[in-house]
Amino acid sequence: MIRYSLMTLGCPKNEIDSQHMNGFLRGEDDFLYTDDFEEAEVIIINTCGFIQDAKEESIETILAALEYKKQYNCKSVIVTGCLTQRYSEELEADIPEIDAVLGTSNFDKIAEVIRESLEGKDTGGIEEAGFDYSSSLPRELDNDVYAYLKIAEGCNNNCTYCSIPQIRGAVKSRSIADIAAEAEKIAESGIKELIIIAQDTTQYGVDIYGRSALAPLLKRLAEVKGIKWIRVLYSYPEFITDEIIEVFAEEDKICNYFDLPIQHSSQKIRKLMNRKGNEEDIANIINKIRNKIPDAKIRTSLIAGFPGEEEQDFQNLKKFVEKFKFDRLGVFEFSREEGTAAYNLNNRVPEEIKAERKEEIMQLQQEISLAKNRELIGRKIEVIIEDQDQENYLARSRYDSPEIDNQIYISKNEVELEIGEIYQAVIKEAFHYDLIGEIEDESTK
Repeated sequence: MIRYSLMTLGCPKNEIDSQHMNGFLRGEDDFLYTDDFEEAEVIIINTCGFIQDAKEESIETILAALEYKKQYNCKSVIVTGCLTQRYSEELEADIPEIDAVLGTSNFDKIAEVIRESLEGKDTGGIEEAGFDYSSSLPRELDNDVYAYLKIAEGCNNNCTYCSIPQIRGAVKSRSIADIAAEAEKIAESGIKELIIIAQDTTQYGVDIYGRSALAPLLKRLAEVKGIKWIRVLYSYPEFITDEIIEVFAEEDKICNYFDLPIQHSSQKIRKLMNRKGNEEDIANIINKIRNKIPDAKIRTSLIAGFPGEEEQDFQNLKKFVEKFKFDRLGVFEFSREEGTAAYNLNNRVPEEIKAERKEEIMQLQQEISLAKNRELIGRKIEVIIEDQDQENYLARSRYDSPEIDNQIYISKNEVELEIGEIYQAVIKEAFHYDLIGEIEDESTK
């Protein structure tokens, strides 16, 4: 038996790729998974290469894995994912101790590459970006609460700051029938929350149906028995249509949670980013969502310190955040990435200014978040139980995504709850990003 470990870095798209690799390997008779690197004969690192911090973390993890070859049982370190797709030649030149690399489009060869690497053969390599995801592929889900469902690979938006088209290729959508088939499999496993992802979910279907097919896809997924919540991530606001908003409003299973990465409100900066639409367009979409769906929660992500961002541009962004009071918000400092159009832009913002602007927005959002959370005190909301510690169950509402949004703590003193089940909870206390709740009815929904 070949014992292997698999470390996943980066975003949910990478998590899905790792789950497929686990599915491929566990479907073979000669592989056995271990989470102990000291026991592993093979260590697989699924890397992220999106921004500088992620690249550095990936390199550090690779170097740490190589230490296990010196001291423990490890005979092969295999590196896959976004970093290898983008920098395979550099990695092979700078870290020759790596035994094999795979990219984002050929990780289905993982079993073959492991066997060949253990035989000392020159194996692996990178292929053109653009993997064909399918419901027929083996996949090992790694929790009992939620599952990501990838509806398309790649992106056509060509934002000037983004390396994703290099790493993942152009948009390649799956059919509605195939996505629904995978959703049925996920539901059969007992998971109640589907999280729909792509590089831009609003562009789903443009390549195979000639238009965005997100709305009809969501209607079909809402028919899947056993699924209680459907959450949609990564929806570019400039492509949100009335049809999409209408489906959110009509289908009870679809969480009224809109993940709209606007990145910036300044028209000058948006143009430099090659983002469609202007401040007024974004405002209209936000207002349309909130008017149609009063309980809708809107998350956004912003970039601080994009080249050419002057004080007036930053103040424009800050005022936009103050005015629209996003329910959830994250800020990233601009990362200058080779191969992107923004790499060559002039008027770069100093690192300390980028950090200051990020912190200023986050301080503003912290107060907005606290005020919004306090409005929940006394209200009854649906929660899903994700985990537990010695004192509390750790839960999340239908208005919150895993890992990045609010957490709800529920005392274990008086109730016994099941991981992955949905309950009604009353919010008793509120903090900036955490809530304390009590279960009103222990019977599951």
